[in-house]
Amino acid sequence: MMRQYELVERVQKYKPDVNEALLNKAYVYAMQKHGQQKRASGDPYISHPLEVAAILTEMHLDESTIAVALLHDTIEDTTATRQEIDDLFGEDIGALVEGLTKIKKLDLVTKKAKQAENLRKLLLAISDDVRVLLVKLADRLHNMRTLDHMSPEKRARISEETMDIYAPLAGRMGMQDMREELENLAFRHINPEAYETVTRRLQELSERNEGLIKKIEEELSELLQAEGLKEALVKGRQKKPYSVFRKMQSKSLSFEQLSDVWGFRIIVDDIPSCYRALGIVHTRWRVVPGRFKDYISTPKQNDYQSLHTTIIGPSRQRIELQIRTKRMHDIAEYGIAAHALYKDRDAVAADAPRSPTSNAYSWLRRTIEALAEGDNPEEFLEHTKLELFQDQVFCFTPKGQLIALPRGATPIDFAYAVHTNIGDTCVGAKINGRIMPLVTRLNNGDEVEIIRSGIQVPPPAWEEIVVTGKARAAIRRATRAAVRKQYAGLGYRILERTFERAGKSFSREGLKPALHRLGQKEVEDAIAAVGRGELSSLDVLRAVFPDHQDERVTVKPSADDGWFNMRSAAGMVFKLPGRTKEMVDAQQAEGPEALPIRGLSGNAEVHFSPAGAVPGDRIVGIMDRDKGITIYPIQSPILQKFDDEPERWIDVRWDLDEANNSRFIARIAVSALNEPGTLAEIAQAIATTDVNIRSLSMGRVAADFSELQFDLEVWDLRQLNHLIAQLKELPSISMVKRLFE
Repeated sequence: MMRQYELVERVQKYKPDVNEALLNKAYVYAMQKHGQQKRASGDPYISHPLEVAAILTEMHLDESTIAVALLHDTIEDTTATRQEIDDLFGEDIGALVEGLTKIKKLDLVTKKAKQAENLRKLLLAISDDVRVLLVKLADRLHNMRTLDHMSPEKRARISEETMDIYAPLAGRMGMQDMREELENLAFRHINPEAYETVTRRLQELSERNEGLIKKIEEELSELLQAEGLKEALVKGRQKKPYSVFRKMQSKSLSFEQLSDVWGFRIIVDDIPSCYRALGIVHTRWRVVPGRFKDYISTPKQNDYQSLHTTIIGPSRQRIELQIRTKRMHDIAEYGIAAHALYKDRDAVAADAPRSPTSNAYSWLRRTIEALAEGDNPEEFLEHTKLELFQDQVFCFTPKGQLIALPRGATPIDFAYAVHTNIGDTCVGAKINGRIMPLVTRLNNGDEVEIIRSGIQVPPPAWEEIVVTGKARAAIRRATRAAVRKQYAGLGYRILERTFERAGKSFSREGLKPALHRLGQKEVEDAIAAVGRGELSSLDVLRAVFPDHQDERVTVKPSADDGWFNMRSAAGMVFKLPGRTKEMVDAQQAEGPEALPIRGLSGNAEVHFSPAGAVPGDRIVGIMDRDKGITIYPIQSPILQKFDDEPERWIDVRWDLDEANNSRFIARIAVSALNEPGTLAEIAQAIATTDVNIRSLSMGRVAADFSELQFDLEVWDLRQLNHLIAQLKELPSISMVKRLFE
C-alpha cells in the first residue's frame, strides 16, 4: 500500500510547488474515517482511494483532484458529512466529493428506462466539473483491476457496465490508454474464452518475432536521425487483445489474416517535423493505399491529433505509424486531463491548441444540452450510446465549414449537424457537386450542399436512415409536432361540426375557461386530443355548455340481407353492415341486443368502409348525400381526400357494452412462403384465436412467396392485434399488416 510521503513525492515530480498540507490532511482524514474497513480482497479499504489517487498522479493532475480521490468514498461509506468536508477542505472539494457520491449510487445495468435515467444523472454530474469524471474513471479502473475478488454475477454486471459506458466515455474524452485498459479488463470477464485465446495467440506471435519490435524501432530511429530529425523518439508496441478481437469481429478476419498487430509512434518536437517525418518514411518504404489520415489538420472531436499511415516497413512487415508532437502524445494518452498540463504554459506557436476549450468537453456539454430537448430517457440512452461508439468522417459545407459525423452518416445527418431547421427543411443534397440520394453514406472530404424547401416536414422513415442521435431526436420531435398539428386540424373540424349541430359556435377563446374540466393545459392540447379520439367532442361541448343535452344512438338487430338497423333515441333508423344472416339469426334466438354508437343524428344510411372498422379503432364518419354516412378508421388513407371539406366530417365513437356478441370486418395482408401447408397453417392460427374468415384473395405469387388478403370477422381491436401477433410468429410468414383501404 502506498505511503503518505510517496503520494506527495509523486505529485512533486510534475508540480514542485504542491500543497503538501492539503494532501497530508486528506490522507490522514481518509485513513481515520475508513478505519478498519476491508475490501472484498481482504485489503484495508484505504488502499482503494490511495490507488485511485495514484492513477490520477499518472495524469499529472493537481493536488485538489488528488485530495478528492482520497476522499471520494468518505461520505458514502463512512460517518463523514458534506458539511464536515466543506469545513476542513473547502466547498469546492466538498462539491466534488458529493458529486462522486451521487454517481456511485448509480446502477447503470438495470432496466432500460432506469439505466437511461441514471446515465443522464451521470452526465449531469460530470458536466459541472470535469474532475468528477476523471476521478470516477480512475475509480472504475482500479475496481476493474481488482474485480477477481467479486462474485461471477457482479463481475459480469460491472464488466458490461464498463464496456457499455465507461470505456467509450473515456475514449470520447480522449483518454485512449485508459479506454484500452478498461476494455481489456472488461473483455476478460465478459468473454473469458475469447480473451484467453487471443492473449495466447498474441503471446505466441511475440515469441516467434522476439526482438522484431526493437529492430524496427532502431531502423526507424536511424533513418529519421540520418535525415536531420535527431530529436525524434520511436516507440513500438503490440496491440491489446480486445483491439485485436474487435478488428477480427468487425472485418470477419481470422487471427492469421491480421497483418498490422504492431503499431509504432514517432514523437517529434513540432508540427512541421511531423510532416517532414512522414515524407522521410514514405520515401523509404511503400505506403499501403487508402491508409493515410491527417488528424492534425482535422482533429477528432476528442482533441486527438496525429498523422496516421501504414507502410510495408522493415523486414517486409506491415506497420501502422502514428506521427505526433509531444503535446499531441500527452493529449492522446490523457485526453481532457492533459489540458491541465498546458493551460498555464505558453504553448509553442507552431503547436498551439486550436481553441482554449477542450473539444471533448464541448461534446459533453452538447450532450447535456440534449437533456433539455424533451426526449424520453430511452431515446436519450440510445442517442448517447450511438455517439459514444461511433468513429468519424469529416465533411465540408460549400463555405468550407468542417462537420464531423459518425461513420455511416447520411446527408440528413449532415443537415441536422449544421442546424436543426436545415435538417427539418431538407429535401435533397448535392455531394461534391452531384445530386445524390439522401441515403448516400458520406465519406471523408465530401462537400455537401443541402437542398431545402419551406414546406418540407421530415418523414418518420428518416429515423431509420440517420445514425446521429441529434438527427433522430429532431426527426421524432418534428414527426410528433406534425402529427399533433394534423390531429389538431381534424379536432378543430370535428368540434366545429359538433358545436354547429348543437346550434352553438366554437372558438378557441371560448374553450379556455373549460380546460380545467377537460384535464388539459392548453387549448391546442384539447383540440388535438379530440382529433386523436382521446377526448369526445360531446364532452368538450358539455364542458363549454354544461346545460347541453345530446342524443344517443342505439342499434336494434334485424335479419334482412346481413344488415342491422340502428335506431336513435328520437326514433330515426339507420343501417350498418357487419354481421352475416347466420350471425343475426343466432342473436335473434338469444333475444334482441343493443349496439350503441354515439354521435349520429339525422335520417341517413350508415355503412362501413370496404376494409371495415372494429371496436377499439378511432373512427370518423364522412357524410355523402348519395351514400349516407361512411365510417372509417382514423388511419384510413382515403380520409386525406376530405381534408378540405370539414363540413362532411362527423365525430362518432364506439360505445359497446360488455354483452356485445357482434363481429366486425377487418382486412389484413399476409406475405407467406409459397409451399404446401402454409395456407392451412395460417387458417389454423386464425381459427385458434376465434376469428372468422369472411373472404380470401390471393395477389401476386412469386417463386418463393405469395401475397394473401383476408377479410376477417373479429370482436374488437384487441382480438385483431392478438391474431396479427400470432401470425407474425409463424416461421412461414414474412409480413403481416392491417389494411385500411
